[in-house]
Amino acid sequence: MGSTSDKVSGKANELAGKAKQAVGDATDNRSMEAKGAAQEAKGDAQQAKGHAKDAVKSVVDKT
Repeated sequence: MGSTSDKVSGKANELAGKAKQAVGDATDNRSMEAKGAAQEAKGDAQQAKGHAKDAVKSVVDKT
């Protein structure tokens, strides 16, 4: 995956995870809240990976 697709997928996972957490909280479903938190964390990691790829590309392009 390229950096842009990592960041887009990450943002989608982050938002879906937050939504799951909200639904889980509203319905008192702890399992859904936990799954949402895990999906949000996955999204954060994907976005970080995309930003890291951009940083590496920036350094490589300068040399």
